[in-house]
Amino acid sequence: MPPDPAPPPATVPTLGSVNSPTTGPAVLIIEDDEGIGGGLLRALGGQGYRPLWCQTVAQARIQALLDIDVVLLDLGLPDGDGLNLCRQLRRQRAELPIIILTARSAETDIVVGLDAGAIDYLVKPFRLAELLARLRAHTRRHPDVPAEPDVLTVGDLTVDVAARRLHRAGVEVQPRAKEFDLLTVLMRHAGKVVTRAMAMSQVWDENWYGSTKTLDVHIAALRQRLGESGPDNSRITTLRGVGYRLELPPEDGQDR
Repeated sequence: MPPDPAPPPATVPTLGSVNSPTTGPAVLIIEDDEGIGGGLLRALGGQGYRPLWCQTVAQARIQALLDIDVVLLDLGLPDGDGLNLCRQLRRQRAELPIIILTARSAETDIVVGLDAGAIDYLVKPFRLAELLARLRAHTRRHPDVPAEPDVLTVGDLTVDVAARRLHRAGVEVQPRAKEFDLLTVLMRHAGKVVTRAMAMSQVWDENWYGSTKTLDVHIAALRQRLGESGPDNSRITTLRGVGYRLELPPEDGQDR
């Protein structure tokens, strides 16, 4: 019998994901868990990063050939040791920030991970907000790191994020804490869809598992807080099964 044909040579993939930006720091996610990896892919894309996700050491060695700005590395990979991969990446690019994401929480594990070349270490389960803060810290010198303004204005709504104050048509409104955080996320993405997973991860710091009914409850409360009679007359549009969108006033939409 003739020998089997040789497999085609591996190709270097392209950066990015569906709905991810074309600029911004490039983040290589090396994670075999589909729930965590897929969730991070969506969340980071929504935050202005260019995420790329792989699930094995073999894939990571190919994808690391791209112009990566930071690596998120799980240690328990199916085809190899994440620590050895960390050492290899560090030898290839001494300046590359590597953040380990793992369930290994013993002090000795953290020391070994940092000694292997990681610049940071997060123990699972972790809060997305904390991961985003560390990503910002480690990509601060990147020219395309997205800047988040402290004061947001959409139509007659103004949010001062640092002071945690909301004004509608010049009159201060006092929402509950999660309502304020949810509105801030919607205003940062005004005119665009905020998926249910994105809202849950950014407001509740959850890994987008299980019921998201609490999101619907807070949207309804937020509409009432803004003096709206219901979803049919709301500036917050429901996209069933997808998420929500804060609509831009006509003049804002024409300016963009």
